Amino acid sequence: MTTLNELYQEIILDHYRQPRGRGELEPPKITQEGFNPSCGDEIILDLRVQDERIQAVRFRGRGCSISQASASMLTEAVQGKTLEEAHALIQRVLALVKGEMEGDVETLGDIAALAGVRHFPVRVKCATLAWHTLEEALKQAE
Repeated sequence: MTTLNELYQEIILDHYRQPRGRGELEPPKITQEGFNPSCGDEIILDLRVQDERIQAVRFRGRGCSISQASASMLTEAVQGKTLEEAHALIQRVLALVKGEMEGDVETLGDIAALAGVRHFPVRVKCATLAWHTLEEALKQAE
């Protein structure tokens, strides 16, 4: 029988090996770069925002499986969301990864797989890099 930890590991590896939303958007777009100097992870997010809604999102970058899988999960999760919904999701994900989330983790879908990162403080920055990068990109959209 598969344990929850094994399932989460499978989800992270699936997103790492078969990333969703990998690529670059053609202009007009917002581009934001994020970098983790501790380990060298790099994320470049491209967003297209129209009428306060994320119309399209793509990412490029390199780094560990956690950072790249997290970026893949992000692209699926924020596609079509309003800016307000995206901000709220960012806060939920940051709380999840830090072990501070209250409520039903399963409502986050694949993102719930990042919950285990809280047990490895050095990996928290890896898991949150894409989300902090999105936060900065949304500032440009507003």
